[in-house]
Amino acid sequence: MPRMIAALAALLMLGACQSHDITIDKGYVRLPAVKGQPAAAYFTLHGSGKDNTLISISTEYAIRSEMHESMKMGGMSSMKPVDHLSLPADGTLEFKPGGKHLMLYDVNPEIVPGRTLALTFTFADGTRLEYPALVIAAGAAAPKG
Repeated sequence: MPRMIAALAALLMLGACQSHDITIDKGYVRLPAVKGQPAAAYFTLHGSGKDNTLISISTEYAIRSEMHESMKMGGMSSMKPVDHLSLPADGTLEFKPGGKHLMLYDVNPEIVPGRTLALTFTFADGTRLEYPALVIAAGAAAPKG
């Protein structure tokens, strides 16, 4: 009996070591410099033990949100909307200035620097995560960590 209990305990510990969830960190929302322009959100996603696909990010504090990717061609910068992004197993997906980012259109005027704005991440496998992103002013430095 003690051997069976030890074996079950080992299996449970092994399962706990192998299963982990998608996590989000370093998130913040930068308000626009000009009223009426969209805000931008940045963060890092960390994959779980399997590949996944990010299909949307939303918030109840903006009328519309779009994932975008910035790129440079021939010395010119541009951006385009993307409808999904791959999150590799145990990999990262970074949204940062000059790269992938979330555009938030018509943000509620009650959202001011120092508050948090709840972002809801939806994945192809049905996973939905909520993340409280710190709101910062247009010219403010990105938060540490």
